Amino acid sequence: MNVRYFAAARAAAGLEEEKFDLPEGTTVAGLLDAVLAVERPEPPAGTPPLPRILSRSSFLLNEVAVRDQSTVVGPDDVVDVLPPFAGG
Repeated sequence: MNVRYFAAARAAAGLEEEKFDLPEGTTVAGLLDAVLAVERPEPPAGTPPLPRILSRSSFLLNEVAVRDQSTVVGPDDVVDVLPPFAGG
């Protein structure tokens, strides 16, 4: 499974994307638990911590919005983490 981070999520995670090798039947929620289990450096000043960003983010599974975190993800799937964006 590949997780791609955007905007503040990228800053908090410290990278643009990362891969996870998780068991068959893993859900989006399980993948997010794996994301949070990774030890990371402190985010840049002014950037909220990753757990707070994930709690407010939207997610895309293979470019389709996913609202139910019990959705199962497969080994070749891509999950995008989209924090709230400001602007107009």
